[in-house]
Amino acid sequence: MRIHYILCFLDVFKMKLPLPCLMIMLFVVGCTKSAPPDEYNAKAADPQIFHETATHLTDVIIHDIFKAPVASRIYSYCFLSAYEALVPGYIDYQSLGGQLVKFTAPPKPDSALAYCYPLASIKAFTSVGRSLTFSGNMWDEYEKGLFEKYRKMGIPDDVFERSTAYGDSVAKHVLAYSGKDHYKEIRGYRYTVTNAPGTWVPTPPAYADACEPMWNTVRTFALDSVTQFRCPPPAKYDLAKQSKFMDLTMEVYNMGNTLTADQKATAYFWDDNAFVTNVVGHAMFANKKMSPAGHWLAIIRTVSTDKKLDLMHASEAYTLGALSLFDAFSACWDEKYRTVRVRPETVINNTLNPDWRPLLETPAFPEYVSGHSVISAACGTVLTHLLGDNVAFTDTTEKKYGQGIKSFKSFREAYWDASISRIYGGIHYRDGVEQGTYLGEKVGHNVWKRAVTKIDRHAIASK
Repeated sequence: MRIHYILCFLDVFKMKLPLPCLMIMLFVVGCTKSAPPDEYNAKAADPQIFHETATHLTDVIIHDIFKAPVASRIYSYCFLSAYEALVPGYIDYQSLGGQLVKFTAPPKPDSALAYCYPLASIKAFTSVGRSLTFSGNMWDEYEKGLFEKYRKMGIPDDVFERSTAYGDSVAKHVLAYSGKDHYKEIRGYRYTVTNAPGTWVPTPPAYADACEPMWNTVRTFALDSVTQFRCPPPAKYDLAKQSKFMDLTMEVYNMGNTLTADQKATAYFWDDNAFVTNVVGHAMFANKKMSPAGHWLAIIRTVSTDKKLDLMHASEAYTLGALSLFDAFSACWDEKYRTVRVRPETVINNTLNPDWRPLLETPAFPEYVSGHSVISAACGTVLTHLLGDNVAFTDTTEKKYGQGIKSFKSFREAYWDASISRIYGGIHYRDGVEQGTYLGEKVGHNVWKRAVTKIDRHAIASK
């Protein structure tokens, strides 16, 4: 930048302009607010800005009331775009192009020009987030302050414009990829209840239609197919008193009637129902809350902050976490709509107590396997690979919703806590949560194996 100014000065000098004109031009040059590349890149790489933007996406998703699987899709494409726009600035990392299912690497930046890759990354993220959500006004307001922060960092105008343009080009590439995942084709599809014995039917209080019955047809990221990992069949539907199925049902019923304060707190802590229905007399209203994917991405923010991860490392954690959450929903939903297993609430109401209600609202989809168990184990497994086996953290995610704070010694402890909470909540059988957890672990291991973010430079050098 200084060389550019010197050359400009020499050109002006050759023109033999009057001294006052030269003084004015030198004054303008001296007052420039552009910062050296090292300075503005260091400021732009503050991971806190990225954390705040990730949290804003969650706020938009909650406001727009996206269902849990759909929310995981939005997160995945947003974090993927941010990662891909950031990675050219970090020689130890590589694109996920050619690694994820049918995903090609985005266009590369011009190596002869200067970029601010943290700015490009955040621009890619917000562009994809805006495109995949409904509330554009929430993005308008947020981006106004967001990009003003970058302007104040002294990023030269040409670098600023070039970097945001590059971020938009990555976003366009990722959005084109998202447009071919078969999501649009299944909008409006409704599931037809069969009423066959032991199969799922809508549950109180809203008796809502089945959620995303065709989700297993949406393209995955790291899974070869949604059936790559299969769960064993659930306990056979059998209302005989001594059957395995009734043993599982009685456990849910008896536990629901004798819950301790800690068990209730655990159930509420991991509820993560994006749209909780409340009925008071003849009135019905709903509370909007974070989805399961949003909860785990908030955990990533907490751990990233605790461990002081730099921007690239944090982006890596968010991206791998988001991809694992999406693939986990895909594998889980395939199990759910293959087995179409009845919920405990329905069986208990029909055979034991018509007035019994679970602590948590029963979600509107089949029981086997537990969605929260699968997605929690998948994300927790990826984070264990990335950050370590005994990472202790305190999860304050649910504090804003009045559900307290919980501390864990590891990601594994956290995802098993999330899993067992579904029995406490009265919405799952034990085999549904246990097999769901095992499935999630397999999905997480697979994402770690398939989506390789770091370049093994020693291996390359030895070839």
